[in-house]
Amino acid sequence: MAKTQLNVRVDEDTARAARERAVARGMSVNRYIEELVRQDTGEAGHTFVEAAADFMKQYESVFAGEQTRTPAPVRPSGEPGAAARAREERR
Repeated sequence: MAKTQLNVRVDEDTARAARERAVARGMSVNRYIEELVRQDTGEAGHTFVEAAADFMKQYESVFAGEQTRTPAPVRPSGEPGAAARAREERR
């Protein structure tokens, strides 16, 4: 992708914060600003959605098998299960 130079003016606190955040992330200020703009425009979100779609396609058969299982019934809290009832009946 071709690069275009963009000059911006920000107050000193904003410039200092940008430099500190970039250093903390191990990247240049330029790269840090690029990442912020990409996140703001949703490019990172689109990449995530595409990766999630690829994952779902790759493991579709696994998820399909899970959907066909009948889930175990959920008992209200405090109600003993079958094993606990059997122990009580033996006493």
